[in-house]
Parts: sequence; C-alpha cells; structure tokens
Amino acid sequence: MKLLEGKTAIITGASRGIGRGIAIVFAQHGANVAFTYSASVEAAQALEEELKGYGISAKGYQSNAADFNEAQKLADDVVATFGTIDILINNAGITKDNLLMRISEEDFDKVIEVNLKSVFNMTKAVQRTMLKARSGSIINMSSVVGVKGNAGQTNYAASKAGVIGFTKSVALELGSRNIRCNAIAPGFIETEMTGKLPEDVVKGWAEAIPLKRGGSPEDVANACVFLASDMAAYITGQTLNVDGGMLT
Repeated sequence: MKLLEGKTAIITGASRGIGRGIAIVFAQHGANVAFTYSASVEAAQALEEELKGYGISAKGYQSNAADFNEAQKLADDVVATFGTIDILINNAGITKDNLLMRISEEDFDKVIEVNLKSVFNMTKAVQRTMLKARSGSIINMSSVVGVKGNAGQTNYAASKAGVIGFTKSVALELGSRNIRCNAIAPGFIETEMTGKLPEDVVKGWAEAIPLKRGGSPEDVANACVFLASDMAAYITGQTLNVDGGMLT
C-alpha cells in the first residue's frame, strides 16, 4: 500500500543520513521527490537515480535552505518542474558542539541559521502553493535535545527547541486552510555521523535507551510517511519523539 501515491515532497538535506532515508522511503510509498544537498554532487546524483528506480519523478537541487532567496527559488523551481508541493520535510541541519564557555558567537549563529532559519525560509517559500491548494503537510526535524536540552549543545538545543515553537505556531496559523505542521524529535539515530563514534560510546547510548538500540533513518522516515499521509489528517501542532523511549 503506497501511502503517498502522486504527492510531491521537498526534502532538505537529503544526500545522506536521515534525509536520504526519508527520500528513499517516500519514493517507495509513491511520492515524487525533490531534494536538496549542499556539496556532495556525486551522492546526490546517485540518490536521484536510485529514487527514479521506484518509478517516481525525482530531482536533486544544490540549494542552501538557510538562504532566504535560495529557498524561494527552490520552491519556484519545484513547482515549475513537478507542478505542486504537497509535503515539505525540513531536515537540513548541522552541529557545532562545545561547552558554553568555549563556544564562539560564529558557531552559535551558524547553527541557528542552518537549523532554525532554514525552517522559516522553506516554510514561507512553500506557503503560497499550499494555501492555493488548501492542503499540505509540513514536517520539521527537531531533536530530543530540543525537548530536554543537553550539556555542550546550547546552540543545537536552542535551534531544535525553536523548531518546536515554530511548528506549533504554523499549525495554529495554517490549520484553517487544511495545512498541517508537525515536528519529529529523533533520539540516537545510527547514521554515517554516529558511525565515526567509538564502539563503547555507542554501546553506552544504547544501554540508556529502553529499546536497547539506536534507531535507523528508516525509523524516522516511517514516522514522516505517517505524518505526511492522509492517515494523519487530524494531527497537527504535535511533536513525535522517535527515540526508542529515551525520554520516557
């Protein structure tokens, strides 16, 4: 059963990790996929071909969601190519972790710009198209760190908590037009980034999680499919923790 048949989704930051996982699962569920990437042209081209293998339309765009004008151009280009935008996944994000006493102003500003302002930029960019259609699903990637905080991540936690506040406000503003906005707060998800961590660190993380394992990009992608589909037609303004029970 393809839950996203015929829908068009924009997924930011999809050349690797969670974003890549979302793009693949969305294609498997019949969605046409427009995705962004920052630098990895080869990875983006490989993903585009893989997605097309599922019989859907797919295109990668080298675009910086943290730039207001680039976000607007991306939305215009996607509408010109695909005809519509039904789903937006604001997934692009970075970390620049450090203790507060050591963190630089530049590193604080950069994380806020990429993780939070990009969500504003992209949501504003697709708003007109969704309002015209009187339908849409916007899914913003937060984090368990945005819910509970974490030492050494003041910038990241602030950006991800901001995403939750932004999500709730958009849900209140656009709900009357049948546009839904929800957030997902992933916990410890095993990606290329976590693959670089020492094995004992990963094991320590897993031991603290009730399900005793890290999550996969597909675990997050499946939650995105649900929130993007008509199965979640009466769900908006919510934050769904995909964390194996970490915050329980």
